[in-house]
Amino acid sequence: MNNKRIFHDPIHKEIIIDSDKPEELMIMQLIDTLAFQRLRRIKQLGAASLLFHGAESSRFTHSIGVFCVARKIYRKLVEINPDFSQNKFILFGAALLHDLGHGPLSHTSEVIFAHDHELWSKNLVKNYSPISSILKNFGTELPNQIGDLFKTKNLFSRPLKTLISSEIDCDRLDYLLRDSYNTGTKYGLVDLERIISALTFSPDGNIAIKPKGVIAIEHFLVLRNMMYRTIYNHRINEISTWILEKIIQIIKKDSVKKDLWIDESMRRWIFFPNQLEVKDFLANDDIVFYFHLMKWKEESFEPLKTLCKMFIDRKLLKASDISFLTKLKRLEILAFARKKCKLNNYDSEIFCGIKERSFKGFKSDNSLKIWDGTYQNLLENQSDLINTLMSSKDTSLIIYPGEFRKEIEDQIAIERANV
Repeated sequence: MNNKRIFHDPIHKEIIIDSDKPEELMIMQLIDTLAFQRLRRIKQLGAASLLFHGAESSRFTHSIGVFCVARKIYRKLVEINPDFSQNKFILFGAALLHDLGHGPLSHTSEVIFAHDHELWSKNLVKNYSPISSILKNFGTELPNQIGDLFKTKNLFSRPLKTLISSEIDCDRLDYLLRDSYNTGTKYGLVDLERIISALTFSPDGNIAIKPKGVIAIEHFLVLRNMMYRTIYNHRINEISTWILEKIIQIIKKDSVKKDLWIDESMRRWIFFPNQLEVKDFLANDDIVFYFHLMKWKEESFEPLKTLCKMFIDRKLLKASDISFLTKLKRLEILAFARKKCKLNNYDSEIFCGIKERSFKGFKSDNSLKIWDGTYQNLLENQSDLINTLMSSKDTSLIIYPGEFRKEIEDQIAIERANV
């Protein structure tokens, strides 16, 4: 009998899971559950593949990568403090299952369905029997301990909270590497080994970074900044989300009176997101959602048909940056764009609007401090660069149909000249 399973990963190379080790047997069993296998059908980067054609990786792949990072960090920390070994089941389980609650197109669901993936990850770990029963076989309190790491302010173990849910955690260490690789960009080349080698424990019992690792952390945070600006907050992502938001809004408003086909699970996702049962949650993924979009593209009503066609056929709306304008000037541009919409028989409330977006800088939650063996300090106090990266930036886009892009950009140029 082969007691090992090998995942050939583009980032971490061979990820070997050995069922002779109880904590890794647990991981193997969790991977085989239907709820975890569902993550194969959830895109890591949502609709970003409309821009970066290689961005087809799944939450399944990422979650196994996060487990791999957590295991590497665990091995380093146990060398420093053998007592940390008592946390391995919680750490490994939480790392693997942290994204279990994602909806279709990952974070896009949070906007279009008002879905809380952290709450659902906690719910599945605690209440979904195939997951919770496996965990209980390795520790009766494991479901509660892992679930509480996802959605609680109660830091029952600060090192675990830092590794699972902080500004510099296992999740981020994997997705910056993975998303950079899959999008074909070179920004997210995190020096993972250097960061891990510099980890230690501070006197307060939390995880800290040695001074030799500060430059690697600076590099990590610079890359995070660049990835958000160039990929996660890219205007194509914003336009795609806008279109999907409008699709769901129209369905909520008009689907009943116009007798639109929706399967029962999707109906609950759209109309009763706070009353979802586990079976309805598990029944929805990217494939099911795309099937509905395809169906509505062919068999629905206007403007729903047009919006679904835009998304499926990648005939997207356009967007222009108007962040440099005053709020009054932005509204004037919006009025101009809406007038063009009406003249071209577009519903100006649906096909045109202003979308605000915010890039949140590094938020110091004091979860990871510098410890040199004598003194402890905050990262931002030791690094001017990190301090700079804490600032946030708000931007504003005007969204409109592409056929009158020139007129709108000409109007924006006139306003720019008067700034």
